[in-house]
Amino acid sequence: MTASEPDIQVIRPRWNAPERVRALTTLRRGGVSAGPFAGLNLGSRAGDEPGNVARNRLLLRSTCNLPGEPVWLKQVHGTRCIDLSHAAEDEEADGSYSDEPGLVCAVLTADCLPLFVSDANGERVGLFHVGWRGLAAGIVEQALSIFAGRPGVLCWLGPSIGPGAFEIGPEVREALEQPGNEPCFKPSENAGRWMADLYRLVAHRLHRGDVRNVGWDETACTYSDTERFFSYRRSRECGRMASLIWIERNRERNRERNRG
Repeated sequence: MTASEPDIQVIRPRWNAPERVRALTTLRRGGVSAGPFAGLNLGSRAGDEPGNVARNRLLLRSTCNLPGEPVWLKQVHGTRCIDLSHAAEDEEADGSYSDEPGLVCAVLTADCLPLFVSDANGERVGLFHVGWRGLAAGIVEQALSIFAGRPGVLCWLGPSIGPGAFEIGPEVREALEQPGNEPCFKPSENAGRWMADLYRLVAHRLHRGDVRNVGWDETACTYSDTERFFSYRRSRECGRMASLIWIERNRERNRERNRG
């Protein structure tokens, strides 16, 4: 489901998280960036003009009625995840989580997969940056450890490079292999290489962690959909989309009821 806002567009997870859990991924449309970053580039390390990134982030916050400034991480394709109640801006990590309403978890992507997680009561939410290096290192397992013992964990896999575009070599396949995930790899037209399904590779690890409520959009491919998404593999110099998740504050929920 795509929701249009003035100047920018976002897509929202199609999952069964409680109403108080809010989540979205931005599209590249709108914003003030130009050139290879044209649109709503939200990444401060992509090479864009800092002023454009700042204006895009302000537009994101005002248009999407965020309860506060997202906590932007310094992502390094690792497994460190932080509690936002103790987080510092630009902290080196590849995931964050929160039990506190109004704190906005954020990750930036341009082919990697944003992993949204909530418990069934909407009392803890998290967001994790999953590329092949982080996946091999155990970022999914680290995310699940944060939700260990929570009731009814739900996961949504945000837009990433699709299985028709994610070509890998044998060393990457070896790093990602786990018992039972062989169907996630198909032979490439290029000898000795493989096409990998990042969505199913992540889902496989979630299922091994006893999470059954996992969803994603089969049609979302950041590489092939040039209109909606930035893609690092398609264009090395490019912007970044933002994925966000937070628990709504009560007063915000009441204000929206009053509007209705």
